[in-house]
Amino acid sequence: MDPFRSICAPGGDQVSLAPRQRAVTSSVVDTRVSALLCARLCHELIGPITAINNGTELLADEDRDFADDAVELIGIGARQAADRLLFYRFAYGFSGGAAIGTQPRDLAARLFGVSRISCEYGESAAVLPLEWQRLACNLLLVAADALPRGGRLVMATAILEIEAIGEAPSLSPETLAALSLVASVDGLTSRTVQAYFAGVLAASLGCRLV
Repeated sequence: MDPFRSICAPGGDQVSLAPRQRAVTSSVVDTRVSALLCARLCHELIGPITAINNGTELLADEDRDFADDAVELIGIGARQAADRLLFYRFAYGFSGGAAIGTQPRDLAARLFGVSRISCEYGESAAVLPLEWQRLACNLLLVAADALPRGGRLVMATAILEIEAIGEAPSLSPETLAALSLVASVDGLTSRTVQAYFAGVLAASLGCRLV
């Protein structure tokens, strides 16, 4: 099976990537894009929050035999919600460029650790400047969308390459158009905005996605 690859290359003339210190400014993110990213984040939190809610309902049950199950549900939901919030906080830049307490590689490990997708975030990628790792984390989210049945994500450098390996990995034409910034902002949806945002980050770092 052929893997899906997303490669970030500077300028478009050659496929090599030298990290450059360039900040991602808020001006590149349209209000609509921000709203759609928030919608995606809310969608990602539905599952964990539902688990917490189900756990609290079990605690309210008069049958105390459910207490252990309730505590387990609440614990799982709380951990998953926290892990997803921390990952998206870094990926979307909600921290405002401030230093983070957890390394991006660890954030990715926690995010994908409970999914059907494994993530290989190599040491060479883990030492990239944070703005490049932010781009990498966003590309991981895009690549994960190409693996609806599960699979494996492999991140490689010196070129920043994300490889999605699984059963018939693919992205929709709309997602590919968003990734290359061909899609209009008005035509973006909660399904394609992640790819568009990754494309914007790549452009802000002086490279393109191929």
